[in-house]
Amino acid sequence: MPELTRRRLIAGGVPLLGAAALVRAGSAGGHSMQGHQGHAGHDASHANFRGGVAVDHAANGFDPHEIVRDFDWGKTSRVNGRVVREWELIAVDKEIEVMPGVKFAAWTYNGRIPGPTLRAREGERLRIRFANGSQHPHTIHFHGIHPAEQDGVPGLGAGQIEPGGSTVYEFDALPAGLHLYHCHVRPLAEHIAKGLYGAFIIDPAEPREEADELVMVMNGFDTNFDRANEVYAANSIGFAYMDRPIQARLNELVRVYIVNVLEYDLINSFHLHGNLFDYYPTGTSKTPSELTDTVMLCQGQRGIAEWRFPHPGKYMFHAHQSEFTELGWQGFFEVS
Repeated sequence: MPELTRRRLIAGGVPLLGAAALVRAGSAGGHSMQGHQGHAGHDASHANFRGGVAVDHAANGFDPHEIVRDFDWGKTSRVNGRVVREWELIAVDKEIEVMPGVKFAAWTYNGRIPGPTLRAREGERLRIRFANGSQHPHTIHFHGIHPAEQDGVPGLGAGQIEPGGSTVYEFDALPAGLHLYHCHVRPLAEHIAKGLYGAFIIDPAEPREEADELVMVMNGFDTNFDRANEVYAANSIGFAYMDRPIQARLNELVRVYIVNVLEYDLINSFHLHGNLFDYYPTGTSKTPSELTDTVMLCQGQRGIAEWRFPHPGKYMFHAHQSEFTELGWQGFFEVS
């Protein structure tokens, strides 16, 4: 069996048989791979995984069609008149299917990739209870403004959380905008690439205009541990929104929270067909930086895209790196 690489996947050199191709990862220091069968090819008109085989979302325990509109507001209480918003995040080692027949030994927050999209309002007190149920040390590092001891890095505050350990991160929801969280234990590339990340939204005190809101965490998976990804996606599963497009309504404002956490590639992008969008880098301003149809993002960059569809039909979105597109990072909006 030839080695599974993204070059072979694009070229069609490795047929997808639908068998239980299994990719296993050991400790941070060693990996192995077994039965790596996978293929990304073309159907009559667009790229897709060949053979009519689909990823088993139920077995994974998460579905990208649900993640795209799933915002976790946590639980709230009031202390001295102030809202305290709380979540529980657990690091769990979990095998997931990232393309039909290819399973990946992932590290997850709450059993899903990306982790829950945490959402709060500007000025609230946030409390995140973190437990490490993994076999490896982990943390949660939040982008945004907070005290040094809440930074989720080794050597500060609670520092690195060992297997079986726990801690509480607590800070104010500042600033308003679109942020992210991820593990910050070395080797950083591995702890992020294996799935420990998620989006983190702080709504401004003066709310944004009502819209159909979605979240797209752009990511990928290195299934043979050569530090080159074989699968690219928004919300983890390649081509998920091709056969089942994201539904949108004519002339309704669409707001997409876009976060790039892709490892092993220096840049990623979001491109929309048949339209242009207002783009708000990091979402910290309500004034758009540009009206465009394509944005480029380095790892950790994020922004908010807003637009309306003036015409019905199906409109593709994808990375404007063709290699990423052919390996899974593309989908459709269906407007009616």
